[in-house]
Amino acid sequence: MLFFVARRLLYLVPVLIAVSLLTFCIASLLPGDLAYVILGDQATPENVAALRHDMGLDQPIWWRYFSWLGNILQGDFGRSFRTGQTVLQAMSERIPVSLELMLFAELIGLAIGVPLAIACAAKSGSAFDRFMTGSAFAMLSVPTFLSAILLIYLFAVELRWLPATGYVPFTEDAVGNLRFFVLPALTLALAEWPGIMRVLRSDMIAALQEDYIALAKAKGLKPSRILFVHALKPSSLTLVTITGINIGRLIGGAVIVETVFALPGIGRLLVGAIYTRDLIILQGVVLMVAAGFVMMNFIVDMLYAVLDPRIRHGHA
Repeated sequence: MLFFVARRLLYLVPVLIAVSLLTFCIASLLPGDLAYVILGDQATPENVAALRHDMGLDQPIWWRYFSWLGNILQGDFGRSFRTGQTVLQAMSERIPVSLELMLFAELIGLAIGVPLAIACAAKSGSAFDRFMTGSAFAMLSVPTFLSAILLIYLFAVELRWLPATGYVPFTEDAVGNLRFFVLPALTLALAEWPGIMRVLRSDMIAALQEDYIALAKAKGLKPSRILFVHALKPSSLTLVTITGINIGRLIGGAVIVETVFALPGIGRLLVGAIYTRDLIILQGVVLMVAAGFVMMNFIVDMLYAVLDPRIRHGHA
């Protein structure tokens, strides 16, 4: 197992280097001059030249990349030229908000998708199965921002059950915090449960047709035990895969959802950095988000090895 983990960690090194290079190039090759953006009305040729020299912007791009990467490895992600706040400080204030949103959304998505997948697999080909499969396909075509607007109109404007926008820290008001997160999390979950349901349903239908399921039925095992133990467990690998992939989707969806619902998370920080052309914050946030997605895939690989020992021994 240790050799498997070490080998996977070794594979992460070139991936993370490629992520950092791509992040740096995207931010560095954007049109415009960062020195002019920082100086604003004081952007005289002399001031611009002096600032470019101080920030190393007059150096070749490869030199700037290695200098930036060296600072990153030392824990220095840079400092916003607009607020004076370091990237790590800005992210540390907003990561808990985004993590709570993604965790809440994933739990709701699993709570909807998994039971529906089991029910559809147990009644494969029935009217209920066809209806839910068609509904899931229709939900996949609904944009996240449209779901957000509809939920706000229904639950905040018409019914007035939940607040439309805002945020309260959990430490100040736990109930108020959850109320502010219901609509944003539900918005993301509505885009997640169809994929969970469709993939898990297909795997469970295939598992129910295996010979060991027929043997379990011949032994007289209860249908519920066959469904939840003998069919659901082998399909858990796919569920782990979908859950890991959903993290990337949730990060992308959080950019829209946090903006719509005015949540002070990573997505809103990223949008603000784009609008203000704060490239230091932009580079740091994109790098951290991309690295987090890579690490999530690594965790999924480790869960594969735990769920199926053949994977870590190279027999699958």
